[in-house]
Amino acid sequence: MKKSGGNGNNSSSKFNFSSVMQVDVPQARNGKHKKLVTRILADLEHTAADTAVRIPLNGLAGEKMQNVRSALNRATRSKKMEVATAADEKYLYVWCKDKS
Repeated sequence: MKKSGGNGNNSSSKFNFSSVMQVDVPQARNGKHKKLVTRILADLEHTAADTAVRIPLNGLAGEKMQNVRSALNRATRSKKMEVATAADEKYLYVWCKDKS
């Protein structure tokens, strides 16, 4: 199979899609919840062992709480942090389980 010329604009190419240099491919996962999760994690780093971060549900910009929890779970697993969550009708609460 013929390789594309690198910029993906070769009209004689037999490929269905354009190509790009591998160094130009984004490597980090920057999901739509990254900014919020980053802020939660920053707050968790500065809380006392017996303190939870309280996030207003109306501040989630229309995102479902379950999706934010999932994104938080992925982030904390990659950082090897153990957190717990709880929620009521107004807030999502997050705290470190192993913080001493």
